[in-house]
Amino acid sequence: MKRKLKGGKARTKRQRERQPLGAPPSKKPESPPQPFPIVGIGASAGGFEAFSSLLDRLPPATGMAFVLVQHLLPKHESALRELLSRHTPMPVLEVTEGMVVRPNHVYVIPPDKKMVISDGVLRLVPRTALGHMPIDFFLQSLAETRQSNAIGVILSGTATDGTLGLKAIKAEGGITFAQDEKSAKYDTMPRSAVASGWVDFVLPPERIAEELARIGSHPFVGPAEAKRASEPVEDTGLQRIFGLLRAKTGVDFSDYKPASIKRRISRRMVLKKIDHLRDYVRHLQDNPPECDALFDDILIHVTSFFRDPGAFEVLKKKVFPSLMKDRNREAP
Repeated sequence: MKRKLKGGKARTKRQRERQPLGAPPSKKPESPPQPFPIVGIGASAGGFEAFSSLLDRLPPATGMAFVLVQHLLPKHESALRELLSRHTPMPVLEVTEGMVVRPNHVYVIPPDKKMVISDGVLRLVPRTALGHMPIDFFLQSLAETRQSNAIGVILSGTATDGTLGLKAIKAEGGITFAQDEKSAKYDTMPRSAVASGWVDFVLPPERIAEELARIGSHPFVGPAEAKRASEPVEDTGLQRIFGLLRAKTGVDFSDYKPASIKRRISRRMVLKKIDHLRDYVRHLQDNPPECDALFDDILIHVTSFFRDPGAFEVLKKKVFPSLMKDRNREAP
């Protein structure tokens, strides 16, 4: 008996050393799961019908998460979560502060809030009357945190909210959708997105659901893609692509960051429904316009150069000294 008491005291002492007196038992913080695609879906007027049509055709196990950003009246309770839950077997949750995003779940923005995502966690921000663009606000944060695993969808609505968000997603290597005008109850929002040139697919909600399901099963999407990005680049295929791009555009991308190039190639493969790099090389050879499309995709993120410390180091240590060395001192 004494040994039990002694052991119990020893354990209690170690517990006291690990946490302050009176503190509740420590709880391990919940961590987000491995990277997977997150689909940001924005809508305004007529959005419920579009949301419902999309969810009706969406399989429940795509491996993606779906975050719905609807223009809602402030200070009015929303029944959106309850209504949409009738259209999908996936759990439909109204977002609360700090909610961790999980695959095969649907998340709905609450009224009178804006929302961002950071490291797989949803954060709520008070709505501001001036410049209230909740769809752009969320999609831009989604692009920044999820990059090529970000997908943006703009459905029925008025005004132009969402256009800049799709631009941010495409610039990071994500995939973008807009509802086609004929199926939209209000076509201003999707029409603005399409006119911007940043949309990959223009489809009715049912077809958007089918494409999302296909993309979710593509070998270059989701956790497998993150693993593949850390593996050695398939040099032969990549060099052949560089050669095709050089012959078509005159630009040599062989010194460009391999990871960035690979993400752009993967994006084009997903869009073209191609699973293997060798097949994509053949597609480039047989379809010269695809070389132009890949070229544009690679250059779409060119502004990132000005946020790259490594690029400035090269300018400072190599480019500028070389220019100054050969400079005519009498020249301006």
